[in-house]
Amino acid sequence: MLDPELLERITARRAEPDELEEQLTKQPAEVRAERDELAVAERVLERVSEQLADERASTAPSPGQVGGQAVMLIPHRAPDVEETMLPRDYQCILAAVRQAAGPVKARQVGDALGIDVSVRAKLEPLRGKLVRLVDRGWLRKLPDGRFTTRL
Repeated sequence: MLDPELLERITARRAEPDELEEQLTKQPAEVRAERDELAVAERVLERVSEQLADERASTAPSPGQVGGQAVMLIPHRAPDVEETMLPRDYQCILAAVRQAAGPVKARQVGDALGIDVSVRAKLEPLRGKLVRLVDRGWLRKLPDGRFTTRL
């Protein structure tokens, strides 16, 4: 006669390899699914990166032509780039910001340059030029929107 307790332990023990086998058969499928998801994510990342690169290239400042050579109209500030290389109106803007007692708003620069700042259509292009000078490193824009010279 078989011991019922021993038989129960054998049956329970036999279930363990069955469960382990079931887990092991599921794992390759899960691994394949994970690999597929990673491959999709990789392709999406490549496409997004390409799109961002294209957008950056399209928003990059387009160079002008001088003597058949491509030049940037508003160059980045660098040790070998002099202020005199800027167009005259940008030089005047820099001079107005420098002459101010401290950080200035676009409206104050416009007043100093003799621009009718009450007309928004004349003030906004000036603000655009100030921002371009900030982007190129010639000026600094404070969080409150005022402009100041770089040190």
